[in-house]
Amino acid sequence: MVQLVKAYILINSVPGMVWDIAEAAIKIEGVKMADAVTGQFDIIAYAEFANMNKLREIIHEFMSLNGVQRTRTAIIVPSGLG
Repeated sequence: MVQLVKAYILINSVPGMVWDIAEAAIKIEGVKMADAVTGQFDIIAYAEFANMNKLREIIHEFMSLNGVQRTRTAIIVPSGLG
């Protein structure tokens, strides 16, 4: 069985673009959810993907969305490691 890699992608956007970016984000292959949030980041997305090359593609697609200023990625560490 192939173990999917999972990550949270934290997004800062230009003012007024939060909802448009969240709607566009959910259309990116591998992105399972994208929610507008309060605090340091404007949107938090959750993605599942096969490998780091696919993550690079997902991040590239986020950065190409109109209004995205920057992203931060937190890769989920599976239990049983360490």
